[in-house]
This record gives sequence, structure tokens and C-alpha cells, in this order.
Amino acid sequence: MRAHVGDWIVVESAHLDQPRREGKVVELRHPDGSPPYMVQWQHSGETTLAFPGPDARVLDHGAHEELVARRRKADQSPAQGNGGPAGRGEGRA
Repeated sequence: MRAHVGDWIVVESAHLDQPRREGKVVELRHPDGSPPYMVQWQHSGETTLAFPGPDARVLDHGAHEELVARRRKADQSPAQGNGGPAGRGEGRA
């Protein structure tokens, strides 16, 4: 894993009841971009030293913006239901 200042660390939840965590890399500890990183976490604003595990990935700024845009679009999409005639049992022989 390699990162640059400004990249995002995305840590996927290991459990359904835990949220995904995202944070911006604000400082590198090694010139080659290897961990650990100083990360400012989006959910708390706290800056901590992070040692990303196998549940984490690094996204550059552009890839993170695309991820956020896809989430917004999904959140704004109307829920798909069974509102059509076939879904209500109508139109069947």
C-alpha cells in the first residue's frame, strides 16, 4: 500500500452495524508512501496515526470524489418497489 498526502484511506466495516470510515492522509511517515500515515478522519475530525489493514484501500482525490458522487446519486434515487400492475397481482391470467 502506498499513499500521498491528500489521498483518502477508506476502511470498510467488518460488521454490518459499523460504518465505513474515511480519512484524508495529512502526513506521511516514510518518503516512499508506505504506512503508517497521519490521517484526519472525516467522521470525527480527529487526526490519528493509522496502520491500514486488509480492510482498507487508498483512493486518490479524484477517485474519492467519484465514490462520493456515486453515493449521493444512489441516495437520491427513488426507491424501486413493486408498484406496477404485475407487482400487485393485476394483469395476470
